[in-house]
Amino acid sequence: MIEAFQEFFSRLYQFDELIRWGGYVVLVFIVFAETGLLAGFFLPGDSLLVTAGLLAAVDGVLNIWVLNLLLCVAAIIGDTTGYWIGYHLGPRIFNREDSFFFHKDHLVRTKKFYDKYGPKTIVIARFVPIVRTFAPTVAGVGKMKYQQFLLYNIVGGISWVFSMTLIGYFLGSAIPNIEKYVHWVILVVIFLSFIPIIKEWYSHQKQKTN
Repeated sequence: MIEAFQEFFSRLYQFDELIRWGGYVVLVFIVFAETGLLAGFFLPGDSLLVTAGLLAAVDGVLNIWVLNLLLCVAAIIGDTTGYWIGYHLGPRIFNREDSFFFHKDHLVRTKKFYDKYGPKTIVIARFVPIVRTFAPTVAGVGKMKYQQFLLYNIVGGISWVFSMTLIGYFLGSAIPNIEKYVHWVILVVIFLSFIPIIKEWYSHQKQKTN
């Protein structure tokens, strides 16, 4: 077990190697942990799913439909877990001390995001790194009605998984030998995924100076 964890962390940001090593099991675990556990904020999300879709197209290591089904379920269950953590722990979670696996600033930033966008945050946050980890927990702390949360959770989870994996799948199908440039694809996806965070930070800085 310890060796498996060591292997996992040694490959964590080498997405193509990680996927070939761990297959569906590793992908499901990461999607669940990133969306359902507060400690999962450092795990890869968008770029990993794009890479998984790309590999499904170029070498058949994964089946795109099985992949999407499993990851949609993992994403929905993950957000549900995060919601109930927030629901049961309540505001006390904001008093928790920072550690390697938890940063209160991320939670506070997500709350501001939630205050701005309301329940739609559950869908929007799926496409924003870090925020997607804490959004369901903030919704639980705010005692958002579970039926409403579940609807946004399902829509957001399916939209996120399908959009990311299918981008990779269609790139892999349309561009010959793209797997040789997978690291460039990952860098572009990471940059694009962080644009909303950069915009929020710039907007916040602008408000402070006014």
